[in-house]
Amino acid sequence: MKTRNALHSIAAGLLAAAALLLGGCSDNSKPGFSAIDLTGADYAKDFALTDHNGRARTLKDFQGKIVVVFFGYTQCPDVCPTSLTELVAVKKLLGADGDKLQGLFVTIDPARDTPEVMKSYMANFDPTFLALYADSAEKLAALAKDYKVYYKKVDGKTPTSYTMDHSAGMYIYDTQGRLRLYSRYGSGAGALAADVKLLLSR
Repeated sequence: MKTRNALHSIAAGLLAAAALLLGGCSDNSKPGFSAIDLTGADYAKDFALTDHNGRARTLKDFQGKIVVVFFGYTQCPDVCPTSLTELVAVKKLLGADGDKLQGLFVTIDPARDTPEVMKSYMANFDPTFLALYADSAEKLAALAKDYKVYYKKVDGKTPTSYTMDHSAGMYIYDTQGRLRLYSRYGSGAGALAADVKLLLSR
């Protein structure tokens, strides 16, 4: 009886080991993304904006590149410059593939963020990154709704000293212009760079 139980235990152990080995060969063994996987999402599929050089832009203009879209404003004291600095670091971590990364900064404060202001602002980070704006408050509101982005004006001491509360994540598109990931603020350049490398390899 003891021998039979021992044999049963050995057989069960072998089956468990086989299951682990088979599991290791499945698609689940592929490394996952650090960011939130949005593959197949039915929102934030495209935009129609103008860049700081006055050129009309849509996602099709950047096919072949990993596109990272971020909403903010140039007078943001912390979140926006931190996020753009992180994106610059990601580009460096990508090495030879750095030129396959396109950063896009969409302003939620077009009243103060003129094309000249935005062009100068982006030059502080990377000259290949572009700032974009909607040509009306209504179009900006519709775009923000489609991207599930929150923004709100917070009055200051003077009419021009206000700040803007806003969402602080990044939307990431693959080289075919498909929305794939959402990276939360503060995730780190290393994690984002690893995700971009995964997108480029698939």
